[in-house]
Amino acid sequence: MQPLQTNVSSLRGTIHVPGDKSISHRAVMLGAIAEGTTTIANFLPGEDCLSTIDCFRKMGVAITQNGTDVVVEGKGIDGLQEPTDILNVGNSGTTTRLLLGILAGCPFHACLIGDASIAKRPMARVTKPLTMMGAHIDGRAGGNFTPLAIRGGNLRSIQYESKVASAQVKSAILLAGLQAEGTTTVTEPAKSRDHTERMVRLFGGEVVVDGLTVSVSGKQKLKGTDVYVPGDISSAAFFLVAGAIVPNSEIVLKNVGLNPTRTGIIDVLEQMGAELSIENVRNEETEPIGDLTIRTSNLKATEIGGALIPRLIDEIPIIALLATQAEGTTVIKDASELKVKETNRIDTVVSELRKLGADIEATDDGMIIRGKTTLTATNITVDSHGDHRIGMMLAIAACITEGTMSLHRSEAIAVSYPTFFDHLQLLLSS
Repeated sequence: MQPLQTNVSSLRGTIHVPGDKSISHRAVMLGAIAEGTTTIANFLPGEDCLSTIDCFRKMGVAITQNGTDVVVEGKGIDGLQEPTDILNVGNSGTTTRLLLGILAGCPFHACLIGDASIAKRPMARVTKPLTMMGAHIDGRAGGNFTPLAIRGGNLRSIQYESKVASAQVKSAILLAGLQAEGTTTVTEPAKSRDHTERMVRLFGGEVVVDGLTVSVSGKQKLKGTDVYVPGDISSAAFFLVAGAIVPNSEIVLKNVGLNPTRTGIIDVLEQMGAELSIENVRNEETEPIGDLTIRTSNLKATEIGGALIPRLIDEIPIIALLATQAEGTTVIKDASELKVKETNRIDTVVSELRKLGADIEATDDGMIIRGKTTLTATNITVDSHGDHRIGMMLAIAACITEGTMSLHRSEAIAVSYPTFFDHLQLLLSS
C-alpha cells in the first residue's frame, strides 16, 4: 500500500521522463531481426520492454542491457532460433501482438503466455490477419486469448482493412509483410501511431504511406543502426496535467517525443486553455523531440472524439482527471478501445474518481465529466487495478485532493515509469 501525497501547494522543477515505451519495444524488435549491431540510447527499462528483450534472448539474439543503454546483435530474421522455452510477454500487449507478426514468418514453433491481464486481452485482431497470411496460430477461444501457439513461415501478402485504428494491429501485419511474398497493405479507419513505419525506414527498409493505407514489400533486409528513444509523451502527460491543475505550479519536461500521431494530449490541453509552451523542437525527420513547459491554468471543458482518439488513447485516464478541474461538461466519445486495455479503463477511471467525489459517468464509448469539482478523501484507498496508467492518474489526483489516501497495487506503475514517484518527489521538493 503506497501512501499518496495529498493537498499539494505547488509542483516545480525540471524532469526528463523515461524513454518512449512504444519506440523502445520496436527498437529492440527491429534490431533483433536486422543484420548487424543496433545501439539504443534512452531505452525504457520498464517491465514491459524488458519482457521484449527476454523473448528475443530466448530466440538466440545477443542483447546487452545496462540501464537505459542497449546493444542488440542482430543476425537477420533468418537468424532467429526456435525457443526451447515459453515466451513470457508479462503484461505487455505490444510485445504479444508485434512478436506474433515477426513469428508469423519464422519456420518454427513458439508458445506465448502472459500475466492474468494479458489473458483477457483480445488477440484475434492480429491472429486473424496473420492466419490469412499463412501462419498457423492456435489458442483459447480460437486463438483470441493467450496462451497462443504459433508456427510460421511461407507467408503470402494481403491487403487488409482493419476495423480498429490500432498501431499494434497495423505493426503486426507490417512486420509479417516484411517477410511475405509480394506487397502487404493495411488500411485503417483513422491514423494510428506510426512508430513502426518510421523505424523500418531508420533500419533501411521501405514503407509507403498513402493516407490511411500503409504498404511494405516483402523479403526486405534491415540493417542495424543507432536509435535514440525520445521521452515518452504518454508518461509526460501525467506531469503535464499535474502542472495544469496543481496550484502555483511550473514544470519543464525535457526531450519529450512529439510524434504527431501521439500529440493528442497537447491538442486537448490547448483546447482547454492550458498555459503550455513547446520549445527546441528537433529531430523531425525520424522522431520529433521538444521541451514542454506547463503552468497552473484556468481550464474550460471540451469535447474529445473522432480522429483525435487514436492520438491520445493511452492518455484518456489522466485527461478524465484534467476534466474534473475544467469549468463545464467534458465529453469523451469514440473510445470503446479503452475497454480492452490493461483494464476496462472506462469503468475503472469512473469508479476510482467517484471515490474522490468527481462528477463523472461512463458511456458505451467514453465518459462525461462535469467540473470544476473539489476532490476529497477521508482515509480512502484507491486501486490501480494492476494498470500502470490508472495508478499514475490516481497519484496525480491525490495532489489536488483534500484528506488522506493510499494507492493499492502501486507496483503496476513500474511497467512504464519505474521512476515516477522519484520524479513526483523531485517536483514536490523543488
